[in-house]
Amino acid sequence: MIDRSEWVGGRESVLTAEEIERRLELLRVEHRDLDCAIVALSQLAQPDQLQLARLKKRKLRLRDEITMLENSLIPDIIA
Repeated sequence: MIDRSEWVGGRESVLTAEEIERRLELLRVEHRDLDCAIVALSQLAQPDQLQLARLKKRKLRLRDEITMLENSLIPDIIA
């Protein structure tokens, strides 16, 4: 079992690979949901541009967190 560290509430917390996988799945679901919400909102006659920008920004933050967690699952290899 591989342990990874994450900062939670100003303290370092150790996450197992299984916990990271569960977190990744939740983030991916939220990312997909945001994508659907963005598409639906943008198809309105007069979409709320501020809300649209906020959703897109949240989606980008989720993508960054997903990438960071995926990278934490890759073992460090000494070249």
